[in-house]
Amino acid sequence: MNEPVRVGVVGMGTVGSGVVRLLVESADHIERHAGRRIVVEKAVVKDPSKARDVQVPGGRISGDFRDISRDPSISVAALLVGGLEPARTIMVDLLEHGKDVVTANKALLAEHGPELFELARRKGRSIAFEAAVAGGIPIVAAIGECLAANRIESIRGILNGTSNFILTRMEEDGADYADVLALAQQKGFAEADPSMDVDGTDATQKLAILAHLAFGVWVPWAEIPRMGIEGIDLDLLTYAAELGYRIRLIAVASRSEGRLAMRVAPALVKIGTPLAETRGAYNAVSIVGDAVGRMFFHGLGAGQMPTASAVVADIIDTVVGRAAITFRTTGVLDADSPAAKIGGVDAPDRHFLRIRVKDRPGVLARITGILGDHGISIASVIQHDASSASDAVVPLVIMTHACGSSAIQRAVATIDASDVVSGRSVCLSVLDD
Repeated sequence: MNEPVRVGVVGMGTVGSGVVRLLVESADHIERHAGRRIVVEKAVVKDPSKARDVQVPGGRISGDFRDISRDPSISVAALLVGGLEPARTIMVDLLEHGKDVVTANKALLAEHGPELFELARRKGRSIAFEAAVAGGIPIVAAIGECLAANRIESIRGILNGTSNFILTRMEEDGADYADVLALAQQKGFAEADPSMDVDGTDATQKLAILAHLAFGVWVPWAEIPRMGIEGIDLDLLTYAAELGYRIRLIAVASRSEGRLAMRVAPALVKIGTPLAETRGAYNAVSIVGDAVGRMFFHGLGAGQMPTASAVVADIIDTVVGRAAITFRTTGVLDADSPAAKIGGVDAPDRHFLRIRVKDRPGVLARITGILGDHGISIASVIQHDASSASDAVVPLVIMTHACGSSAIQRAVATIDASDVVSGRSVCLSVLDD
């Protein structure tokens, strides 16, 4: 009979507790898939005395991660703490002491990926990170294994469940952003400090990891243009719906003629398309491969058990040897590999503009004239009445035909500098497929 594989778990927060629960309660099922018994040998936590809903077998809990890294009986470590430090220090120590590592920490990989991947390769170890991107959706395996015969042309997706929950509830309930954010925090979808979710940072870090897998390049996540959802209000959602669209926080990466274009920002997606119908805390990813065409993946992108499911799947892959093979062959770069440059691609998109203009004659002609001067043609215009007789400002909603992003940015800057506009205009890309 094969000896059991002994696993150490670093961090028993929401995800770590879910991982231990799965490994203990589904041990027989997991053994059938792994071919060997997988047991939780030890867990390391910040406060070993804290009461927990999930019990580690034998109560083997420590406050020192070296109790895992220095234990020769443990071959696989699940690193389930967030942030950059001490997570980086812990991962380096685990790899240095011969452990294969499974992690859900996308911030760590987005910031230090090349360094950690190179160290793992030198030590003959693997890093598996399915849970770091899109929670329970097996998107890392899809790109690294199932679509290996394809040259990936583009990735487009909803990669942050918190933002998607907020936008969906605002849309469905007619609730303000602040009220829905508070609800998301109450339900556990948003942290006490939700800034990384709502400002686009979380989705951008995940996009950088996906670009690494898909394109074989390393993109510093902080260089990817990003805009969050804080500026999305009920009026914008209503105007988009009038035109047949919903607003979602969309991460996009594509390459053309050796150049890479990436961004994370709210965009209009056509009602009836898969991204528009992705609601609540769900994630969705659309991938276009040169051989397979477009594929779509959808599922819960966060939460205890969906993320724990991905972690345990990675542990199984590590035990049977699949993770080591995939890790060696899926675009692992040297730490000194030059980072990819973003830009040089001014892809034409349609755009949605919400401009608050002063309620006076000739304003519409002035705005359309500025757009025309920048070579931008207009597909439709909606001008709503002022909400009260005393209002001196009215919203002007314009949908453009396809134009380069640089042209629309210059046009909006000129419009906002004019004396007929009040406040900053909103400009969002429009995705029709």
